[in-house]
Amino acid sequence: MELKNAVVFITGANRGLGLAFAREALARGARKVYAAARDPASITLAGVQPVKLDVTNADDVAAAAALAKDATLIINNAGIAETGGFLAPGSVESARRHLDTNLFGPLLVAQAFAPVLAANGGGAVLNVLSIASWINGPLLGVYAMSKSAAWALTNGLRQELREQKTQVLGLHMGFVDTDLTKGIDAPKSTPEAIVSQALDALEAGEEEVLADERTRQVKQGLSASPAVYL
Repeated sequence: MELKNAVVFITGANRGLGLAFAREALARGARKVYAAARDPASITLAGVQPVKLDVTNADDVAAAAALAKDATLIINNAGIAETGGFLAPGSVESARRHLDTNLFGPLLVAQAFAPVLAANGGGAVLNVLSIASWINGPLLGVYAMSKSAAWALTNGLRQELREQKTQVLGLHMGFVDTDLTKGIDAPKSTPEAIVSQALDALEAGEEEVLADERTRQVKQGLSASPAVYL
């Protein structure tokens, strides 16, 4: 789909990747950008319409869909990331938090906005995923579990929404230089570089973006022997 004259709804749009998506959507000629966050006062970017949204709250999601009836592109960006393995104390509670935000949040948003997109000609959904959809480790733990589930959700939504001509794009990448990765000593992409690749792919009609070399290597390694996740 084209960004020019699109109406874009972005979750977690007050910082990091979400803020970069909002800026780039405006730069590419979007007619309107709804910038959603738990605290709409934290959204200070000129030219967007702030929206109060906690993606784990079904009432918030329903209200957002009722407000943004003209939306043609949904960007499911809101997410959380906590470090720790599955056997660490508190991992079950952490898993619930991750699944509520990283899996059930995008699911609630997709359910609420699918009829909106259908009424507006199909449009698109862009889900922000991760290299951790495919690999795990001691520090990734429940975060990777939630992103693996979100990848499965994205693939399922693509099948269900194809009939109404809604493009569904999954964005995978390694570490990005945002608040979520502060303190992690590893190579990081800039939010702007990731967003540019994602929106280029969206406009080209693609369904998956592997936004850095490490992510491309890991995806290829899924079919290696031994597989990269072993």
